Amino acid sequence: MKSGITLKEAIKFHGHLGPYLVLGILAGLLALKKLRCKKYFGLKVIVQGALKKPKSCLIDGLQLSTGATYGKGNIRKLDGREIKIDFRGPAGYKKVTLKLRKALIQRLEKTQTHKDSELLAKQLYNTDPLKLFI
Repeated sequence: MKSGITLKEAIKFHGHLGPYLVLGILAGLLALKKLRCKKYFGLKVIVQGALKKPKSCLIDGLQLSTGATYGKGNIRKLDGREIKIDFRGPAGYKKVTLKLRKALIQRLEKTQTHKDSELLAKQLYNTDPLKLFI
């Protein structure tokens, strides 16, 4: 379990388990830790390169882990060639930018079936986020 977010809860929120959902959760939790920021208010998230499925599933993981939502207007998605996530805390906080490591991108590209995706998602969930993002 990662800071109270179980895979069961993530699946209930998103509808199924996949690697991009888990990556969104881990990225959000890592950013909150680095910013020393609480979830929900004061945080702004900008996601690039995740407009289409399955990459867009990352956004649900980010909403779940950070509390940033489209309803509050503190998360936005933009077009981009690669996934890049910018996090900004309340006034006076630093900005954190996360990108996927090259080895992770290669693993994601090799995933062919739904079963493979679920297995990779479970593996990622138990991986140190510092090994996944730069």
